[in-house]
Amino acid sequence: MAKAQNIVGPQIRRLRNAKGWSQEALSAKLGVAGFDVSRGTLSKIEAQLRCVTDIELVYLSRALHVDIIDLYPPKKQLVV
Repeated sequence: MAKAQNIVGPQIRRLRNAKGWSQEALSAKLGVAGFDVSRGTLSKIEAQLRCVTDIELVYLSRALHVDIIDLYPPKKQLVV
C-alpha cells in the first residue's frame, strides 16, 4: 500500500457522507467556491493518495461548512 499523502482524507469523506453529498456534489460546490477539482481528484484526496495544500484546506472547510480543525483526525487517531 502506498504511503498516505494526507491525514485529512478520511475526515473529508466522513463529513461529506454525513451531509449526504456525493463526491460529484462536493466537487461542484468546491468549483463554485473557486477550487476547481474533479470528482476523481477528490476521490484521491479522500483515499489519501494526493497531497492537500493549505489553501485547499480552506476551500474544503468552507464547502463543508466546518472549521479547518474539523478536517483533521482526533489526536488519539493521529498516527504518522
